[in-house]
Amino acid sequence: MLPVIRIHAQDNVVIARQQLLGGTVLAQEGVTVSGLVPPGHKVATTAIAKGQPVRRYDQIIGMATRDIAAGEHVHTHNLAFSDFAREHAPGSAAQPTAYVDQPATFQGIVRADGRVATRNYIGVLTSVNCSATAARAIADYFRRDIRPEALADFPNVDGVVALTHGMGCATASDGEELQVLRRTLGGYAKHPNFAAVLVVGLGCETNQITGLIAQEGLQENVKLATFNIQDTGGTRKTVEKGVALIKAMLPEANRVTREPVPLSHLTVGLQCGGSDGYSGISANPALGAAVDLLVRHGGTAVLSETPEIYGGEHLLTRRAVSVAVSDKLRARIAWWEAYTRRNNMQMDNNPSAGNKAGGLTTILEKSLGAIAKSGTTNLVDVYEYAQPITAKGFVYMDTPGYDPVSATGQVAGGANLICFTTGRGSAYGCAPSPSLKLATNTALWQRQEDDMDINCGGVVDGSETVQQAGERIFQMMIAAASGQYTKSEQHGYGQNEFVPWQLGAVM
Repeated sequence: MLPVIRIHAQDNVVIARQQLLGGTVLAQEGVTVSGLVPPGHKVATTAIAKGQPVRRYDQIIGMATRDIAAGEHVHTHNLAFSDFAREHAPGSAAQPTAYVDQPATFQGIVRADGRVATRNYIGVLTSVNCSATAARAIADYFRRDIRPEALADFPNVDGVVALTHGMGCATASDGEELQVLRRTLGGYAKHPNFAAVLVVGLGCETNQITGLIAQEGLQENVKLATFNIQDTGGTRKTVEKGVALIKAMLPEANRVTREPVPLSHLTVGLQCGGSDGYSGISANPALGAAVDLLVRHGGTAVLSETPEIYGGEHLLTRRAVSVAVSDKLRARIAWWEAYTRRNNMQMDNNPSAGNKAGGLTTILEKSLGAIAKSGTTNLVDVYEYAQPITAKGFVYMDTPGYDPVSATGQVAGGANLICFTTGRGSAYGCAPSPSLKLATNTALWQRQEDDMDINCGGVVDGSETVQQAGERIFQMMIAAASGQYTKSEQHGYGQNEFVPWQLGAVM
C-alpha cells in the first residue's frame, strides 16, 4: 500500500494514508517528506510559490501564503482561502439518467393516503419552548426503557418521541423566522413516519397553534390532536391529557404491516459532520456512488449544508437540468453571502477545529469533498429550508452546515432516511427518520464502532473500491428503510437532535 493517495493527476498535493515522518521517500511522487505529516493531511508534490493555487480534486482549494517546498506539509500555516472566479456553465455536465429496468424495493409501511413510511412513531410536537417539559413528560410515559409495559401490546409502534425546540415566541408574528418554524413543524406533523401527532402549546405564544394549522393546511382529527397548557389547566392535567390521547391512538398506530414498495418512495438526506482529510476520498464519494444507484432506481437524494458547498457550487450548477435550477442554487448562495455579512461573519468561517485537525484546511477543500456525496446525476431542483420535496432524483435543499439544523430541514421536507458521513466521529440520530453513519477511516470504525453503521475505510486502505463501498451503502439503505435499526436508534438518539433553524433576532 502506497503511503499517500493521489486523487487527480493535476493535483499538486497528495494525502497521507498514515503519519509520515520526515525523510520518508515518496518514490511514486519523486519527493521526500520534510517534517511530520499527520494522517489525512496534505503533502506538496512540487514547489508552490507564494500566491499560487493549491489543487486537490483538480480544483483550487486555496492559495499558498508563503513559498512551499516539495515534500512539505500543506495546512493552515501555509495555505489560506482565497476567492476566485468560477465558471458555472449551467447544465454543461448534465446527462440522461440511466434508469434500471426493474427498480429495487424495500419493505415500507403504506399509509392510507398512499404515503410510505420507513418507521412508525407517534410524535409530540411543541409550538413553543414553554411547552417542552410537558411534551417530554408525555413521551417519557411511553419509554420502553422506563415503562416497558406501556407499549407491550403495540410491537409495531417504534416509540413515542417528543420533538421540542427553543423557539416559538419573541419573534415577529409575520416574519420569516416564524414562517420557517411553522413550515418545519408542519413538515414533521405531515411526515409519513408519524402514525399520529400531538401538538402541545402554552397558549399565549406568538406561534399560535391555530396559525400553524392555517399556514400548513393541517386538519385536526384522530391522528392530529392539539391543545394548550393554559386551556387544559396546567402541567399535570396537560400530561394526563396527552397520555390519554396517545393511549387512544396506539391501537390504530399498531395496525400496520410492511410490504414491498418501489425505491421511488425513499428520500435520503445526505449529511457529513466531523469531516476529515479522508471524507472526500472514501465515505463521501462512496455515498455518492450509492446515491447514483438510488437515483437510477427511482429514489431521491437531498444534498444540503450551503456553507459547506461554498466555493464548489459550480460543480452543481453544471449538473443542473435547466438554467432556472442553476439560478435557484446561485440565489441561495447570494442569500448566504448577505446573511453572513449582516451577522458580521464570512462564508469562509470554516472548517471547524476538528476538521482542521483531521486535515481539512479551507472551506473550498471541505466543500469539494462534501459535494462528492451527491454522486454524478443531474440536479433536478432546489428547495428552501424545510420545503416539501416533490421531485425525484438528486435535489438540493438550502440549510445551514450545522448538522442537527440541516437534517431537521431535510426530514421536514420529507426525508425518510439520513446517511451521515464522519471522519472524526459522530453520535447522531434524528427521529422519526433512521440515520446511517458512515466512517471515513478504519481507525474511527475500530474506535467508535458502537456508533458507526458502515466502515468506508477500505477505500483508504486499498481493500475496497468506491463503487464496492457504494453498493454496500445502497444495500444498507434498503435494509434500514425496511426496518433494520441503525446504531443511533439502538442508542435512543433522535429527540434532542430536532433543531429548527433560528433565522432572525430574538426580541
